[in-house]
Amino acid sequence: MPALAYYVDAATIPPGYAFAGDSSLPPPETFSGVTPVTNTTATITSSVLNHPHWSPSLSASLYKIDGWGAPYFSVNSSGNISVRPYGSETLPHQEIDLMKIVKKVSQPKSNGGLGLQLPLIVRLPDVLKNRLESLQSAFDFAIRSQGYESHYQGVYPVKCNQDRFVIEDIVEFGSSFRFGLEAGSKPELLLTMSCLCKGSPEAFLVCNGFKDAEYISLALVARKLALNTVIVLEQEEELDLVIDISRKLGVLPVIGLRAKLRTKHSGHFGSTSGEKGKFGLTTMQILRVVRKLEQANMLHCLQLLHFHIGSQIPSTALLADGVGEAAQIYCELVRLGAGMKVIDIGGGLGIDYDGSRSTDSDISVGYGLEEYAAAVVQAVRYVCDRKFVKHPVICSESGRAIVSHHSILIFEAVSATVANTPTMSSLGLGLQYLEKLTDEACVGYQNLKEAAVRGELETCLLYADQFKERCVDQFKEGSLGIEQLAAVDVLCDLVSKTIGASDPVSTYHMNLSLFTSIPDFWAIGQLFPIVPIHRLDQRPGVKGILSDLTCDSDGKIDKFIGGESSLALHELEGQGGDGYYLGMFLGGAYQEALGGLHNLFGGPSVVRVSKSDGPHSFAVTRAVPGPSCGDVLRAMQHEPELMFEALKVRAEECGQEDELARAALSSSLIRSFHSMPYLVTNSSCANAIANNNAYYYCDHDNINNASATVVGEDEQWTYCCG
Repeated sequence: MPALAYYVDAATIPPGYAFAGDSSLPPPETFSGVTPVTNTTATITSSVLNHPHWSPSLSASLYKIDGWGAPYFSVNSSGNISVRPYGSETLPHQEIDLMKIVKKVSQPKSNGGLGLQLPLIVRLPDVLKNRLESLQSAFDFAIRSQGYESHYQGVYPVKCNQDRFVIEDIVEFGSSFRFGLEAGSKPELLLTMSCLCKGSPEAFLVCNGFKDAEYISLALVARKLALNTVIVLEQEEELDLVIDISRKLGVLPVIGLRAKLRTKHSGHFGSTSGEKGKFGLTTMQILRVVRKLEQANMLHCLQLLHFHIGSQIPSTALLADGVGEAAQIYCELVRLGAGMKVIDIGGGLGIDYDGSRSTDSDISVGYGLEEYAAAVVQAVRYVCDRKFVKHPVICSESGRAIVSHHSILIFEAVSATVANTPTMSSLGLGLQYLEKLTDEACVGYQNLKEAAVRGELETCLLYADQFKERCVDQFKEGSLGIEQLAAVDVLCDLVSKTIGASDPVSTYHMNLSLFTSIPDFWAIGQLFPIVPIHRLDQRPGVKGILSDLTCDSDGKIDKFIGGESSLALHELEGQGGDGYYLGMFLGGAYQEALGGLHNLFGGPSVVRVSKSDGPHSFAVTRAVPGPSCGDVLRAMQHEPELMFEALKVRAEECGQEDELARAALSSSLIRSFHSMPYLVTNSSCANAIANNNAYYYCDHDNINNASATVVGEDEQWTYCCG
């Protein structure tokens, strides 16, 4: 009797055919003489997993770290992710072990740690500085090599990440080459004005977005404060406000306009471009703006042309096409008498999220910084030289490409639902449950056995599905018991796995909220590289998807870079293990500002880590715990103090008259309000102080002698706010 037929008849696994750990990689052995059914879906099973000797370099290849991670991330000899803070210029002894940061942050203060709870955002200002310098260097090189007769002067669009310390770093790091900021709303304008007071006086403050009288008045006040402010017209109607308010305030404005180009790309991020784009002026509207400014004797105030093809521009060919079209408009504005000085090419400088360098993907681009800069400079120079127009200052609003790499989200797996299907014997089931099936179900069982005897795999699968479906219907009708249904489930699942028709995937439960920390995955299907940050010297043995803590079916990650529907993971260690940590990389843009409070899970803890000459090659220069339960409740208009008082009254009403008992209960409630919403996963975190005023800080001048600030006891709520 063929092995498959024996297996179906006995409803157990024949001797010699082990199925323990069905979720392991590579797939389990199949029965002799049975050809597995080919699975055409993308899986993480790769030839690299079959390598006889595992190594960190094989992990780097498996997770494509050398593609999306270069030049900032690599795998070290210990099997941990290393950060290269200076990019390709980083020396081996300057690399920072990411696991050492996690241990420093999560260990209690009594053990020399910071006592912070995960999830965690690690910010790397050295990487941020390198991104800025690399972008500037790429344009400087293109300008020199092509004989361009002006300069590059970029701005950072603060919408990508409005964190105070990120923006202050950008202003400080970019001051020497006049790097500025871009705002798209009134609060963004306020923060950019404040931050640029410490920047270069020549740095641009570009004012984009829809504008009302208050916005325009504030932008003109910025000019009064000697900030190099440009008001970019997004709508024709905004010009009347600019002219009127500038006269009332006695401020001569610098005006730009945003043009709607015909050029656009077809990807998800290209929807803001083209003739039907959300922002910008058509050619007719541009002409009317020019005439109105001419009539107001303010045409010389029009000095900047702005456009935006879309984020994540996939190729330099598309980029050059759009820049060339915009350069033609720029030259026409010069011909019409405008005082043009700057061409602002907007955003669109993409990053390679999957390392594929594809020109046909929303998560990849087919160029690097140098190729991007060269294409822009060449396109502008070519058009201006043909029209005998002076080369303009080139400005770009690169946000994603500047901040994405410098921020890493670290989270921990708290448990896993293993994909192994139990045998009947492990469930206390036997053949008697299959023998007690109804006559109709018995026919399906008999058909399945006969197909197995004949070795007809496809027919066997068909009969197994029909058999299971018929038994489910009978269970719903009440003619089949739960033990019989369980026996049928086990039998059909094992049949499917035996002939290779199923691909078991485990679910790893993460101490994380997808909606708070990775909202773009849920909202628009944006993929980010997610990899274990340690144990990369070990062969991963599980195929898994990631599930978050929220009570929402969408709270899972089941799509990964490379077209994979699962991720290669390591088995979780038992009690007393060090935990299993994963990192989401290239997520420094947009995710924090877009994150919500689904299930009232707040943001992660945040640490700022700089390179140092200390024993661990790094220093934590700032650390802030994530929002507490009280913080997120307060964000939804609840009042934690009043809630605490109500619970105290209820405790007294329920007979908690003993003073010590009431004090213990009050203390427990206070700790709950002050703790983070996320799970406490180990004893070292159990004593972490969740107080938003706690931080670990050191000045750059004393970076090697940083010490933790002592935090007092939890605040005692002894009052009731009216």
